[in-house]
Amino acid sequence: MQSMTTQPAVGCDDQQPQIAIENPATGEVIGYVPDMTAQDVAELARRGRDAQPGWEALGFDGRALVLKRMQRWLIDNADPVIEIICSETGKSYEDAQIAEHIYGVAAFGFWADNAPRYLADERIKSSSVFVKGKRLVQRYRPLGLIGVVGPWNYPLTNSFGDCIPALAAGNSVILKPSEITPLTSLLLAEGLAACGLPNDVFAVATGRGATGAAIIDEVDMIMFTGSTATGRSVAVRAAERLIPASLELGGKDPMIVLADADIERAANHAAYYSMFNCGQTCISIERCYVEAPVYDEFVARVTEKVRAIRQGVPAGPGSIDVGSLTFPPQVDIVERHVADARERGATVLTGGHRGRTEGYWFEPTVLVDVDHDMACMREETFGPTLPIMKVADTEEAIRLANDSEYGLCAAVFSRDLARAEKVARRINAGAVTVNDALVNYTAMELPMGGAKPASGIGYRHGAGGIRKYCRQQTLLISRLHPRRDIHMHPYSSRRTRLIGRLLRVLYRGLR
Repeated sequence: MQSMTTQPAVGCDDQQPQIAIENPATGEVIGYVPDMTAQDVAELARRGRDAQPGWEALGFDGRALVLKRMQRWLIDNADPVIEIICSETGKSYEDAQIAEHIYGVAAFGFWADNAPRYLADERIKSSSVFVKGKRLVQRYRPLGLIGVVGPWNYPLTNSFGDCIPALAAGNSVILKPSEITPLTSLLLAEGLAACGLPNDVFAVATGRGATGAAIIDEVDMIMFTGSTATGRSVAVRAAERLIPASLELGGKDPMIVLADADIERAANHAAYYSMFNCGQTCISIERCYVEAPVYDEFVARVTEKVRAIRQGVPAGPGSIDVGSLTFPPQVDIVERHVADARERGATVLTGGHRGRTEGYWFEPTVLVDVDHDMACMREETFGPTLPIMKVADTEEAIRLANDSEYGLCAAVFSRDLARAEKVARRINAGAVTVNDALVNYTAMELPMGGAKPASGIGYRHGAGGIRKYCRQQTLLISRLHPRRDIHMHPYSSRRTRLIGRLLRVLYRGLR
């Protein structure tokens, strides 16, 4: 793959520091991108602000034309998009196809179609006597310039994907992808330009942490996805500037298997959604609680399925099931969690080792005999591990599932749907699935966000997923009115007593 740079290389010259991009499955350098400075970001911001009014003026229909063209572009360019995702993340072809490419195709169409509905003017009714006969309207206007700082695990879905509703709302956007996986964003920026997006409405600012910090200093709102620790720093910086921040942070998502569950379905979901994208998914299954009567059968089935997973370097459709880890330090975290669990008495039923020497690897791993004193049950692992814990009953499962600083997603499995839903409603998580996992994210009508601060603030998807990129404006239009309203100067005792009588008439039902 040839070296890639941002469009256009604002303020860049041959001497600008470059970041080498590796294929994490092989260790091979596959490209270079500029490490952009605060001055570079400021220039992108200036251009973005200049371009935004024209983009907003196109209206929903004009913007939708560009978004729908980009949807078609993604379909027509499926292979190169999936290839570049695989090359910079190390994930399997199918993981890139299912969770990234298909999501992107759906998202462009969804926001093009639903932005006019979610951001339509709303007629408001009021109980106030002072506004009777007047027209009250609530409307949404784009904030202006949005900054998106994305993660490395899903360079299309959770990085570029956050830009789509911001653009649909009429904003300009600066995207700072992870310095680990920036090439997908650059390719998609080329696609947007080819689809007629006006110049400077969308820009990619490649760089490390300082580049992301510079974006926060320039924009009208920041959308950040990443670790809880970094999210706190982003929130502080945004608060200092008094700009809104939407944060999707950590997850330690529990799965509860009740004694009456379909064990085969539950085992399939546990094996798949704990190892999907090599476990590097904020809403993947990270810990499992199983009622005692079905524990042994569940563990046996899950272990068999995980042991059969084919892990390796992606080489096209069907070549592997699970690829490598993407972020080099993540291998150390996974190894530490497994070692800590072993030292505290856990048993490794399959996996448990780094695996290959080239690239960043850890074997799909199943742990049992675990408890909440172990890091693998309390800290976000973000790797291909599944710790499974036996519980005495449903109450213990609910208590342990809620015993976490995180509250992003959860899953409950039971044949008794009414019972399962009651359990789901007691889980302190932003989203809970019954007899399923993770696929709630594909329903973009559903809000997606954390229920506890460590998992973030704000929502993706649904009405809130685009309204957060807007400011509300209210309009009051007076149609029928006297030249002077009854409550205006000069005050008189007669009118004051009249207002008092009107008050008693209006609220006479109060006790």
